[in-house]
Amino acid sequence: MGDVLSQNEIDNLLHALTSGELDAEEIKNNKEKPVKNYDFARPSKFSKEHLRTMEIIFEHYGRLLSTNLPIFLRKNIQIEVMNSEAVTYMEFSNSLSNPVLLGVVDFSPLEGNIIVEMASNLGFAMVDRMLGGVGEPLDKVRDFSEIELLLIERIMTSCIELLREPWENVLDVHPRLERIETNSQFAQIISPSEMIAIVTLNIKIGDVEGLMNICLPFITLEPVMDKLNTKFWYSSQKEKTGTSFSDTVEALISRAKIPVKAVLGNSVITVADFSQLQVGDIVKLDTKVDEELDVFVGDIRKFAALPGASGKEYAVRVTQIIREE
Repeated sequence: MGDVLSQNEIDNLLHALTSGELDAEEIKNNKEKPVKNYDFARPSKFSKEHLRTMEIIFEHYGRLLSTNLPIFLRKNIQIEVMNSEAVTYMEFSNSLSNPVLLGVVDFSPLEGNIIVEMASNLGFAMVDRMLGGVGEPLDKVRDFSEIELLLIERIMTSCIELLREPWENVLDVHPRLERIETNSQFAQIISPSEMIAIVTLNIKIGDVEGLMNICLPFITLEPVMDKLNTKFWYSSQKEKTGTSFSDTVEALISRAKIPVKAVLGNSVITVADFSQLQVGDIVKLDTKVDEELDVFVGDIRKFAALPGASGKEYAVRVTQIIREE
């Protein structure tokens, strides 16, 4: 609450305004502007709009994971985007425990790397599932063996390749898993003071639940920061959906093969006559030579046509389109 003026102060202020000693417009223009504190150690390079857009991107990514991971694990998988935040890389690395699963990903054509961190209990559950188990984590945490890391690398490579589709509205990226580290000290991809965005996904494999963190450095995303807003993302998605989707459907339909047959006629004979048919025998049909033939597309009668020849091949000439289902 502001200071309350006394009656004497109010009278002096009114006297100064009427005598011209004070200018009301000048007082109005000299109003103090609010000052916002700025932390130079943690510059706000990621806005709420940027973080929200990345949540939308990784919601799409989560749907792809929940569809493709069951191919490897043969188990129901549920994935949910928990939150996104901007922190320094030091804060992220200090929060990691050992052992840890860190996938260092080349995010070409953008310069630099991103990191995909997966909870160790998820890693052990995936290995157990791929080796024929029920997919339970270890009771006691230990380091990963070379064989276990090879199995995890196979799964993580497939997960990284799925990043391309959710990001295509922003940039045509070609992510590639460079290596997997189990010690956070060997994954110093940027300076500890650099700002990063972290998107957290909650993954549930059967009864096992754990987190996956995607670390996105600002210096890597800086060239496409202008495109990381919901307005651009939705507009590009709508444009793509309106053109490429219809073109894709049309291309698929145009390449589809359908059977077309022209029926010369029908005849009814006994089984005895059928069993004794020889070359040169004549079978009488229920149609005349100058009558139109029925042309079927699949099992539906669609055209009427007259028989003839085209070069050395038999052919029919369409005379009527039958529009009945």
